[in-house]
Amino acid sequence: MSTKLPANLPGALSAASQRFHRWRKQHRSRARLPQELWRRAAALARKHGLHLTARALGLNYYSLQRRLAETAPEEVFPTKAQQAFIELLPEVMAPGSVECTIEWVEGGGATVRMHIQGARLPELTYLVRVLRGGAA
Repeated sequence: MSTKLPANLPGALSAASQRFHRWRKQHRSRARLPQELWRRAAALARKHGLHLTARALGLNYYSLQRRLAETAPEEVFPTKAQQAFIELLPEVMAPGSVECTIEWVEGGGATVRMHIQGARLPELTYLVRVLRGGAA
């Protein structure tokens, strides 16, 4: 069985591998890894898989699996905002009132952009509150 790592290792894993290597060079053998490194390894395992992460970082597969299972569920699966449909009725929007563009960027990179004409300030305030996850 080959222990050689793939040449196209993802950048985050490659950087973490170098960081683990530097830490191991600076500490005596068999020293415990700091929690910060274990948390980083668990985060990488969630993204790139246990097997590849364990190999890249020189960790025991089962130790990493246990650490991954011990992470809080909210860390593994962050809660998502409830989806809601917001209807902006044309008769509610008075002509000559506010015109604006609302852009909403999620942490994962998804972007929603809305150009609104004729809305009043209370409707825009309501819309922003709903988008931020507040009560409708």
